[in-house]
Parts: sequence; structure tokens; C-alpha cells
Amino acid sequence: MTAALGIAGVTAFASTPAQAQFGGIVYDPSNYAQNVLTAARTLEQINNQIRMLQNQANSLINEARNLERLPTDIIQPLQDQIRQTQQLLNQAQRIAYDVGEIEAAFEAQYRNVPLGASQQTMVDGAETRWKNSIAGFEDALKVQASAVANIEGSREAIGTLVGASQSAAGALQAAQAGNQLLALQARQLADLTATLAAASRAQALDAAERATAKAQAREQLRRFLATRPRYLPGGSR
Repeated sequence: MTAALGIAGVTAFASTPAQAQFGGIVYDPSNYAQNVLTAARTLEQINNQIRMLQNQANSLINEARNLERLPTDIIQPLQDQIRQTQQLLNQAQRIAYDVGEIEAAFEAQYRNVPLGASQQTMVDGAETRWKNSIAGFEDALKVQASAVANIEGSREAIGTLVGASQSAAGALQAAQAGNQLLALQARQLADLTATLAAASRAQALDAAERATAKAQAREQLRRFLATRPRYLPGGSR
């Protein structure tokens, strides 16, 4: 009978759930494991949300950087330099860069030179044309000097813009640095155009002066020979 009671007790213990009681609190291992798993999943979801918020914050920061303006601005100095070169061209002496003025001056001083005028009139005309040539060369030298003076500013601007481009925080800064480099190139092309225009003007005035001087010299030679007695061959004493 004792053996029967022992077997019944073991059977009853085996059929009881795996629970323990501590101070009136029932401990269920399976329920605890489920709670731990749920908490882990919740923590993972929270971490995913935190990472998503961090990514969004980084994206907003990058977008803000892309919208930052370049702190360096050389547009105004470039415009001032172009304006200075333009003022030099506008200050051209005598025959300047006006089509109507050029046509009138060439008509009166070069194309229709009055070869039948007096000697003094012809001398005055030659002096006027010579002064036109001298003024043209002087203006060309001024424009060339201005272009040369801008070289140092171009060197400094290139260094500043290239440094700004390499350290650009975003796309907008890089684009603005590139645009300002293009503006610098445009200013250099403007200097080159002005220099070529001034030099070509001086050369054109000088060539026109020499061509007119040849025609006038032939007329003056004819007059000189006409006032001298003709040479008649004969015996000498």
C-alpha cells in the first residue's frame, strides 16, 4: 500500500504545470519567456524607429547643406573691373568706337583728302591724321595696362574660388563657385576683347594715315617738281 501511495504522488507531481510559488507570487517560466520576447521585439522596433529618425535628420542636414550659399562672392569686383575697362574704351581720343563718327572722320580726313588744297592745308591735315594715330596707340596702351593690372586680381580670385569649391558643404556652394569661375573667365575674355579692339584700332589708324600720306606725298612731290626749272641737257661750262 505504501508503494501504491508513492507512485500516486509521483504521478500527481508530474501532471502539475512547471510553476513555483515565492511569497504568494506564482512564477510561470513560459509566461516570463513570452514577456521577455515581447519586450525584445518592442525594443527592436524602438531602435528601428530611432535609426529611421536619425536617417531623416541626416537627410535634412544634408539638404540644408545643399542649400547653403557660398560665403565668397567676387561678382561685384569683377563687374567693377569690366566697368573700368569699358570706361577706358569710352575715353578713346579723337576717332573713337562710334560707327557714325568713324565714317564722318574717314570721309573728311582720309578718303577724300583735298589734294588741290594749299600747302598749309595739306600739312595741317597730315598733322591731324598723325595725332589720330598717336592717340590710338596711347589708348591701346592704357587698355593693355588695365588688362595686365587685372591679372593679379584674377590669380587671387582663382585661388579663392577653387578653395571654396573644394571645401563646399553642399551642391549649391559648389555650383556657385563654378558660376563665379565662369564669371571670372568672362571678365578675362572682356579684357582680351578690349585689348584686341584697342590694338586693332591703333593699327587701323596708323595704316590709314600712312596710306593717305603716300597720296599726299605724291602730290607734294609733283608740286615741288613743277616749281623747279626743267632740266635741259646741254654742254656744261
